[in-house]
Amino acid sequence: MNYFAHLVLAQPTIESTVGNLLGDFAKGVDRTALAAGIDAGLSNHRAVDRFTDSHPAIQELKEAFTPKRRRFAGIALDVYFDHLLMKHWQRFDERPLDIVIETYYRRMTDGQTIMPNLRMRSTTQRMIEYNWFGSYLEIDSVAHALDRIASRIRFENNFDNAIEDILANQENIETVFIEFFPQLKKHIARLALET
Repeated sequence: MNYFAHLVLAQPTIESTVGNLLGDFAKGVDRTALAAGIDAGLSNHRAVDRFTDSHPAIQELKEAFTPKRRRFAGIALDVYFDHLLMKHWQRFDERPLDIVIETYYRRMTDGQTIMPNLRMRSTTQRMIEYNWFGSYLEIDSVAHALDRIASRIRFENNFDNAIEDILANQENIETVFIEFFPQLKKHIARLALET
């Protein structure tokens, strides 16, 4: 799962928002120095990732990627899953999507002072400024985001144009996601790591 999905699976607090986003920025962070709510959010983030990465249906989706991109299939699926979560929002939540996005941005803004590193603060500020969540509704923005990720990988790779593999398997990915996301929600609710 990517940023938006992690927030959907978080608790409605600033500390949970920070903790559930922290999973992607936790390298070098001393967990013993984190507030309890942030640390619980980080644990929740990691539980989401473990369940997703180990799920047989998700592993099967990764195998559908071309060999040159398969190593990064999980990253591509994470970003595309945010798109699918927004596209099918009314299946999963009754709140208006634009209000939910605005609420997450507000919590991210309010949480700036408790984010443990500059990288997280600057990335979340860019997410808000450039409306990453709103842009993920458009498939062209997903393609652009994946190419940006490819350009930041520090070694030679063939991850660029990963959207080609997604589009080639679009119908199957969408079907799997619609069945998978409620399972993930139930799993996280059952773990109750943040309560």
